[in-house]
Order: sequence, then C-alpha cells, then structure tokens
Amino acid sequence: MTTMRSDVRALLDQLAAAGGPGIEEQTPQAARDGMRAMLPVVDLPMPELATVRELSVPAEHGTVPALLLDPRAHRDPGPLVVWYHGGGFVTGGLDSHRSFAADLARRLDLPVLLVAYRLAPEAPYPAAPDDAETVARWAAANPAELGRAVDALVLGGDSAGATLAIATAMALRDTPAPLPVLAHLVLYPATDHTRPYPSHREFAEGHLLTEASRRWYYAHYRPTVTDVRASPLLGEAAGLPPAVVVTAGLDPLRDEGRAYAAALVTAGVPTTFLEAEGTIHAFAVLRRALPSSQRDIAAATAALRAMLEGAGRPVSHPVGVDRAATAAS
Repeated sequence: MTTMRSDVRALLDQLAAAGGPGIEEQTPQAARDGMRAMLPVVDLPMPELATVRELSVPAEHGTVPALLLDPRAHRDPGPLVVWYHGGGFVTGGLDSHRSFAADLARRLDLPVLLVAYRLAPEAPYPAAPDDAETVARWAAANPAELGRAVDALVLGGDSAGATLAIATAMALRDTPAPLPVLAHLVLYPATDHTRPYPSHREFAEGHLLTEASRRWYYAHYRPTVTDVRASPLLGEAAGLPPAVVVTAGLDPLRDEGRAYAAALVTAGVPTTFLEAEGTIHAFAVLRRALPSSQRDIAAATAALRAMLEGAGRPVSHPVGVDRAATAAS
C-alpha cells in the first residue's frame, strides 16, 4: 500500500475538519464558485510572464476563449503547448488554471495556449471535445494569430483536460492538422467510462476526488461512454504521438491512467510513465497546499523536455525556474 505524504494528509485532514457539503450536493454554479474561492488558498499565485494575451478562437457555435502565456515577448520558431484544464468537464477555466499553465510555460520555456472549452451541463458532451479539437486545429492553421512562429504542437491536459488532450491527439492523428503533434502530456487522465477499475473502489472516499463526485461530474457531462472521445482507451493507440502519462498513487483514476500508458506501450508509442506516489488527484493545482507536488510537476516537465529533445526539438533552460527544482524527480 502506498504511504500517504505528510502534506497530503494535512490537507485532507483540514478539508475534513472544515466540513461542508460535498460537490455532489451542490449545483454546478456553486461548485464553480467554490473552486474559484478555494484555489487562491491551495494553489500558488500566477508568476509574471512577458506575454499574457486573451484570445477568441472561432468555432461553429461562436468562439472559444483561450489564453496565450509565454515567458518571452518574442521567440524563434518552435512548438506551442495547447493545454486543456481539469474540472470534471463542469468546473474550471482560464482563471482556475492560468497559474499552473504559466508555470508550465516557464518550466518548458514554450508558449502555452490555455483553452476554456464549453462546460456541462449547459454544454454537455460532445461540446468539450469539439472545442478542444477546434482550438488545436485553429492554432495549427493560424500561428500568425498567436504572434508566434509556431511549427508544431504539443497537446496536454490535467484530469478532464487530459482526456480531451488524448481525444484531440487521436483526432489529429486520424485527420492531420497543418502542423504535426510532437507529443502529449497527460496528468491523471480519465480514459474509460465503460467499466470499473480497482482504484475506483480503493479510493472511493477520503482522497479528495470521491466516487460520489465522479458520478456527479459524469451525470452533468452526459458522455456517450463507448465513444472514443469520452473513453479513449477504447480507441486505437497505434500512431499516437509520444506520451508522458502521469498518475497519482491515491487517485480513483489511477488505474485508468495506468491502463492508458500500458496501451500506448503495447502499441509501440514512445511513452514515459510516471506515478506520483502518495498523493491525490488534482495535485497540479494544489501546489501551495501540497509543496511536494512541485517535484512531480518537475519530473513530468523534465520527461517532456527530454522527449522533445529526442525528437530534435531542444528546449532551452526554463525561464525563471530554479534549476534544482526543475531537475527534481
């Protein structure tokens, strides 16, 4: 059994002592308001960047908001990271994830495009994967709109956003965009709605994300569970771009992430699998409350940097990030 980290135990004890209704007892708007109020307490403030620019990406239904984050005002041609935020397809957005996305941009020294796809229940499935694919294709076809000489994409996401990153990678493999996808980085992804996994039961209570809250998210999202965009583990893994797959050891979604990494390896896709032992779901946006999550993020970004360098895309030293922290694993 994985030992729980001390900072994880302290956070879970604080949340239990605070009481209050579970997310499954709330309306979607109340859950969004609660997330917005909690994140400044549990996550780090956004670092300063040279470029922070809001964008509106054209879509069939109107526009998809996005945020361009770059530690540099100008740069040579290179990859763009398209990041899809977590939040169970119901909560989250530019405000909840801009700090993490900015940290990612500094660690990788790459521009990051944070995507605010439509949320359920107002826009249920397949609105989120539709928006995710639309933004990736737009970025690949219109780099001038970004003010960057983008020559490739890297797709990424956390939790629900990780599911969208995988679905988008599959869509761009099957019908390529004008620019290639070099890699995808997914943090604690949900990959299969069709069957139970042991970790669902093992961590059903008391580890932040619960079985009741998972069911609440999916009830609002209303996915077609056998569709590969909802359950990408059902799709073909061969031909996907190289992957960095990160799971949390005490997460109900842990085994779905493990199964996805195994499917990639079986299909011959270059894959780095990392398990953040002793920690919980959503650690990437709990960096103040969980200082130990910094080493997990550092390990994930170091793996992605190595993958890009192996593809002949060397990434310069991270901007404004401590070298020792970046090298941590």
